[in-house]
Amino acid sequence: MTTTDPRPGASAGPTSRNPNSRTPNNRQSTQGTNARKKKSRASKAPRSAGNGGSGPIGRLQNWLDRPMTSFHLIVAIFLLLLGIGLVMVLSSSSVTSYRGDARNSFAAFQRQAIFAVIGFIGFLFAARLPIKVIRAWTTTFMVISLGLLVAVLVPGIGSNINGARSWIGIGNTFTIQPAEFAKLALLLWAAHVLAARRSSLGSLRQLLIPIVPVALLMAALIYLQPDLGTLVTLAIVLAAVMWFAGAPLWLFLTTSAFGLAAMAYMATSAAYRLKRVLALFDPEKFPEATYQLRQGLYGMGRGGLFGVGLGQSRAKWSWLPYADSDFIFAIIGEELGLIGAAVVILLFALLAYTGLRIARRNVDPFIKIAAGAATVWLVGQAAINIGYVVGALPTTGLTLPLISSGGSSLIVSMTVFGLLANFARREPPAATALHANGPGRFSAFLGIGTRG
Repeated sequence: MTTTDPRPGASAGPTSRNPNSRTPNNRQSTQGTNARKKKSRASKAPRSAGNGGSGPIGRLQNWLDRPMTSFHLIVAIFLLLLGIGLVMVLSSSSVTSYRGDARNSFAAFQRQAIFAVIGFIGFLFAARLPIKVIRAWTTTFMVISLGLLVAVLVPGIGSNINGARSWIGIGNTFTIQPAEFAKLALLLWAAHVLAARRSSLGSLRQLLIPIVPVALLMAALIYLQPDLGTLVTLAIVLAAVMWFAGAPLWLFLTTSAFGLAAMAYMATSAAYRLKRVLALFDPEKFPEATYQLRQGLYGMGRGGLFGVGLGQSRAKWSWLPYADSDFIFAIIGEELGLIGAAVVILLFALLAYTGLRIARRNVDPFIKIAAGAATVWLVGQAAINIGYVVGALPTTGLTLPLISSGGSSLIVSMTVFGLLANFARREPPAATALHANGPGRFSAFLGIGTRG
């Protein structure tokens, strides 16, 4: 007589087996089959975002997707441009420095190095400041900048150098150029005002007032110096701020047309500036106006592909005026060749990509406007400088950011890079990574952490 076990799934007899039960060997075989099926389905599925594969492009995409990539890029560009600038200032200024009163080949380089130390402090300060503090001080910074622009026009305070009253002397050695700081003040103040009004920027009045009147006042003070090159940069800053704030295209085109008309008038209102413009179309007719350009082109042509070697320039032996400032790119082309010049151009192109990437990846409207406008400012100024060195634009006297000799320009440019580094670490993925993992070695060395 047989008995039946009442438990569900129990066997009917001592030798019977549940058809759904599996031995250990059967379970292992089934698990292996399922694993192979999952692997096969995964290989057929499309790659997810951020997984670029194992090739060079895939590895590059994976690196770009890392949270701190923007910060690392901006710091790397900053250090490379600064290093190239200090080396080239030393090389391009050694002859004129030795022929000066001090008879010291390192005189110009030593001044530039001192300004670089001050600029590095500005870089660290700007990189660590909380955004709320930056925005709180923008109006004060703007008022101080306007005051300095007025002060530089007062005889006895402002110094007239090369026909422009653009500098204020500090002792007998150093001078500062208030217009350089005014550009940064306008950028930050305008970005703050427009970010605060982001919900009402559909109104033309809210978009233009008080930014445009203040910018016009600043432009008038700079024009009285006169300094046309800085005016061009100021116009670039204003246009970039308006663009990233979302100004309508028709307004942007209209104001740009008026701005270009004003620039054309100022470029032709003085005889020496008119000659520079006309010399673009007929260089042989204006040999004096094109002397600096021709000497720069001779030097770059002599450099060829690989250059004549660092420190071996002939143009800097009093042939090329302002070889360490306005026309330092020509010395780069002569001593480091086409390859060296291309590296500098590529670094500024990489700056354009990184700065716009920072603006795109942030959510704070102030950061979006300020980062985008700062990038356009630096890259635009570099493009103008390189453009007139190679003869594509009239000579304006604008410096090459971080590379040309010039204390105020260097300090302001380094501070702008500090702001971009600050904005880069505030990208949501970067902020999350810093909060979760803490700062890396380099960030910790700079004193940049999760707070602020």
